[in-house]
Amino acid sequence: MVRDLNDASVLRLIQIALTEDIGTGDITAESIFDIDAIASASLLAKESGIICGLKIAELTFRNFTIDMNWRTFCNDGDYVEKGSVIAQIEAPSRVLLSGERTALNFLQRMSGVATQANRYVRAIEGTGCRVLDTRKTIPGWRLLDKYAAKIGGATNHRYGLYDMVMIKDNHITAAGSIEKAIEIVIKETSNYPLPIEVETATLGDVARVLQVGGITRIMFDNFSVANVREAVKMVEGRFETEASGGINLQTIRDYAETGVDFVSVGAITHSAPALDISMNIIVSRQFY
Repeated sequence: MVRDLNDASVLRLIQIALTEDIGTGDITAESIFDIDAIASASLLAKESGIICGLKIAELTFRNFTIDMNWRTFCNDGDYVEKGSVIAQIEAPSRVLLSGERTALNFLQRMSGVATQANRYVRAIEGTGCRVLDTRKTIPGWRLLDKYAAKIGGATNHRYGLYDMVMIKDNHITAAGSIEKAIEIVIKETSNYPLPIEVETATLGDVARVLQVGGITRIMFDNFSVANVREAVKMVEGRFETEASGGINLQTIRDYAETGVDFVSVGAITHSAPALDISMNIIVSRQFY
């Protein structure tokens, strides 16, 4: 489960992003606007999609000052049409201009991931299968990418290397065999049991995993649709099943209809296009 967005790592990420952009100061805004100038601005969706990251955008501006008004017209997870006003802000002009790009970067990226995830979720509606995200996230953005995928309707896979055991091809090679890798993991984690998933590359691998047992989920990596269907039959509901590898919007429903429990899609996070969102500012010298 994704941690709360008040997590200290998120606050640090916002501060790092602002420092990266502003450096020693916003020369343009500080030159044009008096320190006491107040402005209002609207965040506008320039294309339709799922909104995500409103709290992060607000926290970005609040890093400069608490003396601001923030009003939203939708919530994370809402679908908005092109042209919709997402939020309105009233704050010192320098704050709005200095925080604009960073706030929009967070909001556009997170909304893009949520929108991408939602496309995959809608593509398999009615099948009983669930879409999983992956660890293919922007470094440092794991919590935000996972949160956005969940807002879009996807189910979060493991957050990191510590909250689930996943035996992959390189682990199997290093251990000597798929059976040996499973046996070692079960023994070494017996005092703190975690879910165990095993990656398989062939139907033969699936048969070998079934002989050993003691796991939670079997992944069918880069299987054809026909082989996933056969593998699901072999498992017979004994363990959870997951299809992964190269699955896209054109093929995901075929995989979901095999009876597999989960389909994981790296493209939700590693290839999500940002949702186009802009900020339009109206300068006012009036205090609120």
